[in-house]
Amino acid sequence: MKRITLNNAVPEIFASREDLRSEIWHSEVCFERGGRYLIEAESGTGKSSLCSYLYGQRGDYRGSILFDQSDIRNFDTNAWSEIRQTSLSILFQDLRLFGELTALENVEIKNRITHFQSHATIKGWFEELGIADKMDSRIDRMSYGQQQRVALIRALCQPIDFLLLDEPISHLDDRNSDVMRDIILRETERQGAALIATSIGKHMTIDYDKRFRL
Repeated sequence: MKRITLNNAVPEIFASREDLRSEIWHSEVCFERGGRYLIEAESGTGKSSLCSYLYGQRGDYRGSILFDQSDIRNFDTNAWSEIRQTSLSILFQDLRLFGELTALENVEIKNRITHFQSHATIKGWFEELGIADKMDSRIDRMSYGQQQRVALIRALCQPIDFLLLDEPISHLDDRNSDVMRDIILRETERQGAALIATSIGKHMTIDYDKRFRL
C-alpha cells in the first residue's frame, strides 16, 4: 500500500457541526508510504476514532477513506485480515494486551502468525526498552508504561507500510520515549513504512514531514 487518503471524512457525531475546525475532518488528506505524520488533538475531537476508522474497526463516518484507490468500506473480513498482517499495524491507546499472558507471549501471538521477526530481534527490543527482565512476567503485573513498550514490540512483528501509533508514549519518561522513537524510526526506515502518530500533548521528538491539527 502506497497511500491512505481521506476524502471529506468526518465522524457521524460531528457531521452536523458548523463550528468544526480541523485539518483532518471535512478535508482531503493524504498519507504517503515512507512519511512521518503527527496528528495533534484535544481530547474528544475524534483522535482514537480516526485510528479505528483507518484500522477498519469502525465505520460510523461520512465521506470516504481510500487505501490506494480502494474504498475501505468495500473490504470484507478476509481483506482486512490480509491488510492487518502484511501492511497496516497499530499500537492502540488502550494497548489491548492479554493480562493472563506473559509479555513475551503477548508478542508471540502475532509473531507466530507472521513469522516476521527473529527471537533475537524481539529479545533485543526488550533489552533496549529496559524490560528484558519482564519477558516472562504476566502483563497484568507490569506497569502501564512497561505494557506500552510490550505493545510496541508486538506492533512491529509484521510487515508494515503504515504504522498507527495512538498516544504511544503517554506513560513513558523521556529516556524510554527516546528509545521507543529510535526503534520505531529504525524499523519504519528499514521497511520504507510511514508512521502516523497521535498526541494530545506529549509526543515523540521526530522530524515530522507534516503535522495536522485534528
